[in-house]
Amino acid sequence: MSIEPVQPAYQWGMRVIALDDLCNDGSFPERGADECLAQAGTVGEIVNVGQVVESGEPVYLVEFGDCVVGCTEDEIAPLPAGVLAEPGGLS
Repeated sequence: MSIEPVQPAYQWGMRVIALDDLCNDGSFPERGADECLAQAGTVGEIVNVGQVVESGEPVYLVEFGDCVVGCTEDEIAPLPAGVLAEPGGLS
């Protein structure tokens, strides 16, 4: 049985905003368990787009300042037009 990949809604290079606090799920052993990697409202940039093998769901690698976090479409949204912000936070 083959899973059809879901077409990503967002593209590489797109500026996005974290919709929720993004916490360490164990992917960052140098950081504390459940440590916040990017707070809700933090601005980042998509640096790669892939997919989860088991589900075909898109996964986005988003650079939020000093770390790159794997995000799903329900965790990020395009940066609203007119918002000027530096990656890593609203300014």
